[in-house]
Amino acid sequence: MASLHPQEEHTAGLSAPIVQRAVTIPRHPRPLGGDPLRTIDPPLLSLSDMVLNNAGGFKDQLAIKRKPPWLRAKVPGGPGYTRLKAIMDEHRLHTVCEEARCPNMGECWSRGVATIMILGDTCTRACGFCNVKTGRPGVIDKDEPRRVAASLALMGLKHVVITSVNRDELPDGGAGIWAETILRTREACPELSVEVLIPDLEGNWAALQMIIDSRPHIINHNLETVRRMYPAVRPSAKFDRSLELLRRVREQGVVAKTGIMVGIGERDEEVLALMDEVQVKTASVSVDGGTRASCDILTIGQYLQPTRNHLPIDRWVTPEQFDRFKAEGLTRGFKVVESGALVRSSYHADHQADVLVKFNNNVDAQPRG
Repeated sequence: MASLHPQEEHTAGLSAPIVQRAVTIPRHPRPLGGDPLRTIDPPLLSLSDMVLNNAGGFKDQLAIKRKPPWLRAKVPGGPGYTRLKAIMDEHRLHTVCEEARCPNMGECWSRGVATIMILGDTCTRACGFCNVKTGRPGVIDKDEPRRVAASLALMGLKHVVITSVNRDELPDGGAGIWAETILRTREACPELSVEVLIPDLEGNWAALQMIIDSRPHIINHNLETVRRMYPAVRPSAKFDRSLELLRRVREQGVVAKTGIMVGIGERDEEVLALMDEVQVKTASVSVDGGTRASCDILTIGQYLQPTRNHLPIDRWVTPEQFDRFKAEGLTRGFKVVESGALVRSSYHADHQADVLVKFNNNVDAQPRG
């Protein structure tokens, strides 16, 4: 007879039905990267000789480098943090702040800013940099859009970021829940600016259109790293597919945003080349027939290795280099560039939105020739 789960042994003698918990796959039970739900093209390079050999050959003992002095985050705490966490817990909401161990969680939550994560807490992909659980997600919670909108109405925020795990097992990648969440949030919080950080939906452009049609104020999709690093960092994604997603967003007049990590193996010149390529390949004529516009916002932050089973840190990027990246990004045409060691997609997202509004107002105020 098959052995019982410890929870089942405890309740086996009771008459009440046993509630089985969803079992998720532990972090990287196989080589890093890959989609556990489908067969994908083999990576173009092997990680075994480049990543998994820096601690005596043991694949589960990757050395984590000591952080430099400029990488210090505040410990979560304070009344603002406590209040926000209580609302999250009451409405059974997930946050990427907690799931991804964001270093800015203490600062952001203390001032009433958080990133809501919808569609569960289990991702169908296993990117080598990400700490979100990997496995087979549970059934879709159709009441989630209502709960998200209700909780946001209680928080009284000015700006919210909503993100999700990848749900590649769904025909629409979860776009239906995405659209309903945005619509309900805008209805419940008409003064709230809504930013969404979406997955690539495997290039399902009809699903993307559902999200665009719900009219969030900002649509963010992160490139995460430079083109050369994709086979190692995002083996289930495609660099050109992500660029096309950003182009389609910008083409329809929605603010487009993307972000990358540095310190994971890229070179400085590759970061600059990425900026150029994003500006060229996301350029589209706006819906009003005006000038060609490209991706609006770029974020650049230091990669931090979540656990010993994730891709190791290649280098610590200095504050001076982050300043140079910001200057180069603005020179190349991005309207807003947030560049710093602790910068993440959602870090100072409300501030980024304010800067973009001021930029657009200044452009509109200039006399036309």
